[in-house]
This record gives sequence, C-alpha cells and structure tokens, in this order.
Amino acid sequence: MTDVVMPQMGESIVEGTLTKWLKKRGDRVERDEPLFEISTDKVDTEIPSPAAGTLSEVLVEEGATVGINTVVARIAEEGGAAAAKPAEPAAPAEKAPEAPAAVAAVSVAAPAEKAPEAPAPVAAAPAAAPAPPPVEPEAKPAEEPAAEPAAEVSGPLSPLVRKMARENNIDLSRVKGTGAGGRITKQDVEAYMAQGTPAAPGPAAAAPAVPVAAPPDASKPAAAPPPAFSPGAKTKIEPLSTMRIKIAEHMLLSKRTSAHVTTIHRVDMTKVAKLRERFKGQFQANHGFSLTYLPFITAAAAVALRQFPLLNASLDGNNIVYHNEIHIGIAVALDNGLIVPVIRGADEKNVLGLQRAIVDLATRARSRQLKPDEVLGGTFSITNFGSFGSLVGTPIINQPQVAILGVGTVDKTPVVIDDAIAIRSICHVSLSFDHRLIDGALADQFMTKVKQVLEGWAEEVL
Repeated sequence: MTDVVMPQMGESIVEGTLTKWLKKRGDRVERDEPLFEISTDKVDTEIPSPAAGTLSEVLVEEGATVGINTVVARIAEEGGAAAAKPAEPAAPAEKAPEAPAAVAAVSVAAPAEKAPEAPAPVAAAPAAAPAPPPVEPEAKPAEEPAAEPAAEVSGPLSPLVRKMARENNIDLSRVKGTGAGGRITKQDVEAYMAQGTPAAPGPAAAAPAVPVAAPPDASKPAAAPPPAFSPGAKTKIEPLSTMRIKIAEHMLLSKRTSAHVTTIHRVDMTKVAKLRERFKGQFQANHGFSLTYLPFITAAAAVALRQFPLLNASLDGNNIVYHNEIHIGIAVALDNGLIVPVIRGADEKNVLGLQRAIVDLATRARSRQLKPDEVLGGTFSITNFGSFGSLVGTPIINQPQVAILGVGTVDKTPVVIDDAIAIRSICHVSLSFDHRLIDGALADQFMTKVKQVLEGWAEEVL
C-alpha cells in the first residue's frame, strides 16, 4: 500500500487545496500518471501518482484544504480492493486521537489558570473570618467564563495559524473556524483581523476586564462596512478561485512581514537592443524561440547577486540565511493568476541557457505541467510587467526572499548625452527590498551594478 500525500509547493506553503480528482476510487493508475489537481498561491498544477496500482482509498474530497504531507489517498499495488478494507478502520483510528489531543490541550490550559488562584483564597481563609471564603469562590466563577471559550477551539491548529495568533496577540477561542470539523484556517484568522477584533485578547489578559470586552464584540455586526454595491444595481458575483485566494493571502502575508521599500533606476538598454535586433532572426531560426530582453536582465541580476550576497539571502527570526546558490524565480502570468517557477543556478547560464529556461518554464506553467520542485527554493525573483506595456511598478516581495526586481517596457526615448539630444532605448528597473535587512545604500549599489552590466553589454548571444 502506497500513501499519496499533499506535496509542499513552496517554502512558505503549509497547506494546499485539492481541486479535482482525475481518477476515481477503484481506477487503475500508472506511476507518474496525473492523479489529482491542487492549487496554492505558488502553483496550480497536476500531481502525478507515486506508484502504479489501484486507487483503493480517497481520503480527501475535492475542494478540501489540507496541510502538507497529509495522506489524501492510498494506492494498492497488488490486490488493491482487498487491501483497502483493513486500511479503512485505520483512518478513524488516526483521527480519533487527534481530536482528544486538541481537547486535552485546551482542558489542561484552563485548569492551569484556576489552580494558582484557588489556593490563594484557601490559604487566606484560616487567618481571616469564615465569611470571606464563600465570597472568593463566588467571584471566581464570574471570571471563569472568560476561559471557557478556549474549549470551543475545534480540530488541530496548523503551525501557521499558531504563529499568526502569537504574533498578533489573537485569542483563537474568539475565531470561528470554517475548515473541516470547525478547524481554524489562516483565512479565518485573517478575516478576524480584518474585522478589527485582534485587540480583544488584551482585556482578556486581566480577568476583571473580560466582561467589559464582551459588549464591543456583540456590536461588531452593526459596525460592518456597507456593501460595495447598492440594492438593485446590476452586478455579477462569483467566488474567487482557490489560486486567487492563495495569492491574496501570500501578498498580504508579505506586506505584513517585510518593510517594503522600492528604488527605481533608469537603464540605457541601447547596446542590448542593438544586439538583440541583429541576432533575433537567426536566434529564432536556430533555437525555435524568440530572443527577449528578460535573459539579459536575469544575467545582469545574477552578476549583481554574486557581488552583493545579502540580496540573495533570507531572514529567519534574528538570523540571516545566506544562500550559496543563485536560484532566480521568474513571474509567469496565467489566465487566472501568477506562478513563479525557478531557474536554478541562474549565474551559471549564458543568455541562450537563460532564454531556453524562461521559455520552458513559462510554457509548462501555462499548460499546468510544472513539477513541485520547480517552484521551490527561489532566492530572488524578477517580474517583467514591461511585457504588458507598463513603464514602472513596485512589486511585492516573494517571501521568504528579501528583494524582487521589476522590469518595465523598453522604449526609444530622447535623452541628453554630452549636451546633445540622442535617441536611446530606455528601461525603468525597480527593486523592492526588505528594509529590515537591506538599507537603501546597498539596494542602490546593487542596482548600479545591474545597470553597469546592461549598459556595457559586450557578450555575444550566438
């Protein structure tokens, strides 16, 4: 029996949504044959079968979001139908301990707070009149309801949910879970934060203030923002796709995580433009794909990253993680979202190799043929919004990276050179960087190096 698990599709991804089963229970599957489709903020793709055999069990339904490494199905390599029967009781057996574990953790937490409080009145009782002890126990039950909501937390909590709750001082007992079995997901936590309710846990820290915090919570529905459209307006409403939701979550996470700053440099691409114009016909004939500006910019970024390794690093708490290899992610626009596949060892490739890798990854991204490891391990990213005519942009950093390069369109522009006006091919290149780690001076030194490489380009492309 082979377990089929939810793969990890990126460093910051802790769960994925199973959008569609391509095989039904009892179907025969071959190794590496597409088995199901998943969607995350990193990729929307098909997952191949890890073994050949019969799909004996389907443990996760379409549309469900589960954590990485969760078993979603089982494949019986021999006698699949017979092997499925003993496996079915095992599933409840695994789930049964899971719920008690969560309940146990909650119930232990509540008594732990009561235990220190109860002995205090008892110890004071012998020294005082007998009357105070009855008063103290009556005061305690009035405060206890503040701890009771903790028992309402259902299902296991993912590490991401725990981290978000800890960093934003959120009492998870106040968050309504919409996941399977009432499980709290990161979407629930973000929705709770968007309502402006994270301040509620503050009063909960002091027991007497809990009753005061309750009325504002009850009045929240009245303070909800008005609808975005007026009654009777002609509208069309459709739910966000799973991939769009994941992208939104990842972008918000990045904005909350990194201190975003953007610097913009004007780059004279004339030498590159002339070289590209001279060779693009022969390049297309020899290799079957066109020569664009993007491999030149990627090559220049790789040179600068080697010289300024801090922009190729990541932050892990108070530690800097330096990456010894340069793996550059290239943003690829899809009909329903965005994917950032990774060119590994980008600094080891020439213009031809980079152009080939860009075309290959983009083509397979749009046909949903990317492999899970092709969206993992990026150390720096580039987004080319200039291909759609944009002059300049301020892209959001792709976590856990610390910088992203944005490339605008290349336009012929009149510029002043030696007190004379000349027509040059100009491109505006922006760098969004994490100011927690990178200062403006370093960012501009990096961009100056990128500019120098591009403006002084001398390497042939054939």
